[in-house]
Amino acid sequence: MMKPRIILDSKHLDITVTRLCYQLIEIHNDFSNTVIIGLQPRGIYLATRIHKKLQEILKKKDIKCGSLDTTFYRDDFRQKELVPNKTNIDFIIEGKNVILVDDVLFTGRTIRAGLDAMLAFGRPNDVELLVLIDRRLSRHLPIQAKYVGKTIDSITSEKVKVEWKETDGADKVTLLSND
Repeated sequence: MMKPRIILDSKHLDITVTRLCYQLIEIHNDFSNTVIIGLQPRGIYLATRIHKKLQEILKKKDIKCGSLDTTFYRDDFRQKELVPNKTNIDFIIEGKNVILVDDVLFTGRTIRAGLDAMLAFGRPNDVELLVLIDRRLSRHLPIQAKYVGKTIDSITSEKVKVEWKETDGADKVTLLSND
């Protein structure tokens, strides 16, 4: 059994979030035509962090940020006992640039479900994907993130566990072996 390996500790997770924010600012300037949507259940924590940090850096309070539940758009929702989460998008995405945010990009299925679910709120001008961890060797769908915190090569039996201070008591990303 492989010992769990820390991919990002609290300090490096914070540095990574800050770097991602500056990358977003390079492209989206003041966010006047850009919105952030975090995918439920775990992408919302990263989206909230990004949103808060962007507001600090830009000294701007009106950056739009929401959360999107993908449960009923998933291709496996009939096979699993999935509990729906809350969608909270109280702004128009029609014609906007959308930053779709998730914690881990693995097979791409959650992102595909997120794209389908998002279309119920209008047709955006552009959609970009931001993820904290990209497990690039495990894709089932041709989906790629534009903004990546860290790319890791891992085997299918390994699990990436992202912990957030808000829910898990600490900020940490760990690679676990399922052996």
